[in-house]
Amino acid sequence: MPHLPHATLGAPLFSFVVVADTHINEQDGASASPYLTNRLANDRARHVFQEIAAMDPPPRFVVHLGDIVNPVPSLPTFHDAVARYREIAQPVTLPVHLVPGNHDVGDKCVEWMPAGQVCDAYLATYREAFGQDFYAFDEEGLRCIIVNSLLLNSGLPDEARQRAWLEEQIATAGQRRVFLFMHYPPYIFAPDERANYDNVDEPARSWLLDLIRRPGVEAVFAGHVHNFWYDRVGAAEFYMLPSTAFLRHDFTEFYRVAPATEFGRGDADKFGYFIVDVYTRGHVAHPVRTMGRHSQAGAPAAPARTLHLTHPKTATFDDVGVELRHPWTERMQITATGGVQEFGRKWARNDYPLLALWEMGARLSKVTDMDLHDPEARARMAQMARFGHRYIVTTLGVPKAASLEAQPVQCGVAAFEVNLTGASFQRQQEALRAARQATGAAIYYARIAAFDDSHYDGKHFSHFVKSGLTLDELAGQRETLMVARAAGVIDGVTVRLDAEEPLCPAAHVLAAFAEETGCLVLASLKTSGPNLATERAEDDELAARAAQAMILSKALRGVRFVFDTFMDVDRGYYPRHGLIDRRFTPRPAATVFRMLNAVLAAATAFRLVSHTDDAAGILRFEADGALYRLLCMDARAMTAQLAALPAETVVHGLADGETGVAAMWLSRLQDTPAGEAGALQVLLARA
Repeated sequence: MPHLPHATLGAPLFSFVVVADTHINEQDGASASPYLTNRLANDRARHVFQEIAAMDPPPRFVVHLGDIVNPVPSLPTFHDAVARYREIAQPVTLPVHLVPGNHDVGDKCVEWMPAGQVCDAYLATYREAFGQDFYAFDEEGLRCIIVNSLLLNSGLPDEARQRAWLEEQIATAGQRRVFLFMHYPPYIFAPDERANYDNVDEPARSWLLDLIRRPGVEAVFAGHVHNFWYDRVGAAEFYMLPSTAFLRHDFTEFYRVAPATEFGRGDADKFGYFIVDVYTRGHVAHPVRTMGRHSQAGAPAAPARTLHLTHPKTATFDDVGVELRHPWTERMQITATGGVQEFGRKWARNDYPLLALWEMGARLSKVTDMDLHDPEARARMAQMARFGHRYIVTTLGVPKAASLEAQPVQCGVAAFEVNLTGASFQRQQEALRAARQATGAAIYYARIAAFDDSHYDGKHFSHFVKSGLTLDELAGQRETLMVARAAGVIDGVTVRLDAEEPLCPAAHVLAAFAEETGCLVLASLKTSGPNLATERAEDDELAARAAQAMILSKALRGVRFVFDTFMDVDRGYYPRHGLIDRRFTPRPAATVFRMLNAVLAAATAFRLVSHTDDAAGILRFEADGALYRLLCMDARAMTAQLAALPAETVVHGLADGETGVAAMWLSRLQDTPAGEAGALQVLLARA
């Protein structure tokens, strides 16, 4: 930390941490809230501050986005909670900048809220406890501005004072890049949304958005919603952060399965904070999931975690990705369940699929042409394309006029996968050539298995679509594909690899085909099993396959790999695990993506040393001259491999995100329970 930049980011400068909504109580293990989750808020905040204090190298500063404490200023317990905050944050010796939240200075001014609203008395209480409620500081080319969003629309004397001051701070920033920090976001879905509990009301919202759109404003960070969202306002990147304490569980409406803990409030896989790396020409905001980790007062601090962080802005694995079968820009109305959301539904966008892609550093995704045709999804694609996301758009038949008119290159479209029967492919050659020329994107031909291609046993018929050639069919289509490639009809072909098919030997066949024919290959890596009614849930096997695909994507030319599917399919046909579950929580294969993107981000030259050990689960390769072994095998076989390495060899646990030395892993594997010894382990050793 800071991490290797993508070329456009420039040189690394420093990092800082952003924390939101700790909701610290006046006592550990107690809360006025009826939820058990809230009683853990102090211990969870303590863990986060201990983790920040242990970071090496340390960040430059920390910003807390408000709702520092849970009791509001009108309660006699407020000052006790402030004292607990100071005790919990004490391990952090670097500057901690505080933003006032509604629990800290009172709610925004709306007549229907029963809680105390922001007023001069509450502001005075906050200032006595924490200091200034709006101020700015400069840090190595940045102007960081702390905004009291509760003052907006308040009518208090300090509202006008802050407005004039904020305009001056932005106007006088000069060459400094402006970062804004506030509790309430201006909006949670769209700039013109109606007022609700979670946004800044008009007229202050429009005034604030106009300021954010000014040149030089680079980033805006807001809390309050306890959920992750991302947007752009003008040139500024706009982030809404999760809480360290609990989830605003009305937003579990995003799930397609039941929430896990306390009706969603305790779903700890959504808790976390941000680490922001600042570069000379931009920044990278890394979400860090805490998974609800907590530390009790007086107990030894947990060992420092090595945070292997990546992001599409910095990732370098461009030719391996995921198929987004599920909606990934989904917009929905959040149900009015009472509490703070009583008067009508509110619109929100589910950005948790995006969060998972960011955490993995996944730059390549396969999407349906529905996304390219939908104005909001298309705008989202264009947003993500600005910092590295690329898309393969799959279509049934030749890309439609709407696809050709959608400026696909500006939307990050690297290729179209065109699904056609063999007969249709022959008839549509001119249309394919025209689409290829019009879009500037590559064309992959995915051959649909039609009626005549289906296999029968005399009793059953195939009723399920399969697209893409099998490895066995590829040789038979060689001449057809070469002719089409030479005529400018296509750039490549999709090949379907089933989950049971050994990947390494198959990938070498595909790479040889690409080299000999000039046809690019899109390897569609199926995560489903052969039976459409039986779930495939072998997470360890998928993690191993993900690791192999990532290395092969770097070492072999002409082949792209896409995993089908990104999110679990838990209903319908071919149920299977993906890289994230239905609550958008990463599975081991997603951790593999993150680890390899982080560990090998700086490497530019990859070479396979040998693939004779593929059957034994060993993939030997060089990255910029350094020799590595990717080991995918059960505990017994892995023990033998680790025993042969020097004890201090650095070994990364790709599926669990932990880094240690060979001796540590050897000891751990020797203690593996007999019932777990057969599960695949996925380790990367620098040999």
